[in-house]
Amino acid sequence: MTRLARSLVLLTLFLAGMSVQPSSAQQLPGQPQSLPTEPLAIVTSSGRHEFAVEVADDRRERAIGLMFRTSIGADQGMLFDYPEVKEVSMWMRNTYIPLDMLFIRADGTIANVAHDTTPLSLESISSDGAVRGVLELAAGTAARLDIQAGDKVIQRIFGNTGEDKQ
Repeated sequence: MTRLARSLVLLTLFLAGMSVQPSSAQQLPGQPQSLPTEPLAIVTSSGRHEFAVEVADDRRERAIGLMFRTSIGADQGMLFDYPEVKEVSMWMRNTYIPLDMLFIRADGTIANVAHDTTPLSLESISSDGAVRGVLELAAGTAARLDIQAGDKVIQRIFGNTGEDKQ
């Protein structure tokens, strides 16, 4: 192969590599992430409510969360899975939609609920105690379904998926 042909092949490969779309692992700044969904249920005094949630279970996924999204479905959400039980704080940086945040203990019991958080706010929203996870839902969901502290979240990270399905 001549030097010119080799150079053209290398140039073609280089240009082809530049046109490849980034994977979620190589996500561009300012782009929403999309994670696989899992089932989740919340058992309240009004019954069992089913959701499909994305699970953010590593530092990078938790840092991005629902940033840059412009909408979220009524039966969708994002569950932040922390590897250890601890007090956590959230904020709404680069988050364009108002959310309800449910802070959840290791056994799946809701510790507290932050209703209708303010988009783009840097105000700290605290768990007010040690939790294993935080569930973000569309603002108004907690009020609409009467979700309160003490209600139960059923999901694999809390080890309670075998509990009675009421």
